[in-house]
Amino acid sequence: MENILNKIRKNNDTSKEEKNIIRLIKGSISSIIISVIFLFVYAIVLTYTTVPESTMPLVITVIIGVSILIGSSISSMKIKKNGFINGGVVGLIYMLFLYISSSMALSGFSINLNTLILIISGIVVGMIGGIIGVNIK
Repeated sequence: MENILNKIRKNNDTSKEEKNIIRLIKGSISSIIISVIFLFVYAIVLTYTTVPESTMPLVITVIIGVSILIGSSISSMKIKKNGFINGGVVGLIYMLFLYISSSMALSGFSINLNTLILIISGIVVGMIGGIIGVNIK
């Protein structure tokens, strides 16, 4: 009888881990989709209005931050614990995706101080979003 209970507990732990991984993936994909939508809207605004292109760095940084914040909140809503860890992982996944895809589109991989600051900022924003997500009822 005790062996059966141990097997059930192990299966429950495995399913919880799988659910967490799925939540992390959903949060990361949500962040990417939100970014694409916001960037598309911003591109339309740039094209059809007199908004100067000099606003691009600030607007893109805000879009990245908001996207990570929303995605990490989404991933942490149902877990009710360790939101800062889940949110940080979503931020890291998003930033790695952004870094790898932009490095492939441009000319090669290079890590400098700005890259590290951007990645760390993404993780911190993700942690904040994870904390917010855990506390949403």
